[in-house]
Amino acid sequence: MEVRVERGGRITLPLEVLKSLGLEEGDVLELEVSGKSIILRSAKRIRIDDLWGLAGVHEVDLEDVENALGRLS
Repeated sequence: MEVRVERGGRITLPLEVLKSLGLEEGDVLELEVSGKSIILRSAKRIRIDDLWGLAGVHEVDLEDVENALGRLS
């Protein structure tokens, strides 16, 4: 995939790349120079709200919680 360097050194990342990485306007990227290559990485941090519901819904009995905490034998 090719992108063009515009005035002031600006490049535009294709929309498909932004979507696949979950990037939005205003997000920050980390830039690394390695030899004659440029490596861009998302600097986006995961927030706890991003994880909500990720593992699905699990029912747990109060007794199981008490046992896990060592409150019941």
